[in-house]
Amino acid sequence: MSIIDKVRGLSEPIADDLGYELVDVEYVKEGKNWFLRLYIDKDTGIDLDDCAAFSEKVGETLDAIEPDPIPYAYYLEVSSPGAERPIKSDEDFYKAVDKYIYVALNGEFEGFDAYEGHLKAFDGDKLVLEVKIKTRTKVIEIPKANVTKARHAIEF
Repeated sequence: MSIIDKVRGLSEPIADDLGYELVDVEYVKEGKNWFLRLYIDKDTGIDLDDCAAFSEKVGETLDAIEPDPIPYAYYLEVSSPGAERPIKSDEDFYKAVDKYIYVALNGEFEGFDAYEGHLKAFDGDKLVLEVKIKTRTKVIEIPKANVTKARHAIEF
């Protein structure tokens, strides 16, 4: 089991108890330092007090585990996923229906390897996305299997 999976398993119940949704977990090395980043959200948004409360509980839980599930010294960071929140699970896609999103694809689909547009529908297997290509609005159906990355986007 990966460090991310272990931390997710330990952190999700804490998030649930505090009324948050655990959106994402990252464990990355940047330069000489390791960072364990947890992103939380709730309907009314996340503030600094929420991040501090969650960080304290997660830190206590991780520190109490023997043997230590994380082999290197690391910085624990907790924050909101922000306006461009990642879309990772089917549940995230269902929640994003009628929202403006960005999707990156594993190769070209109808001439492009990424799209931004309004997610009109999601059925578990495909996304129905309304996109603007130059001056035209077009509705396309993208197989979910072609999506490598998705996130909420800001429409200009």
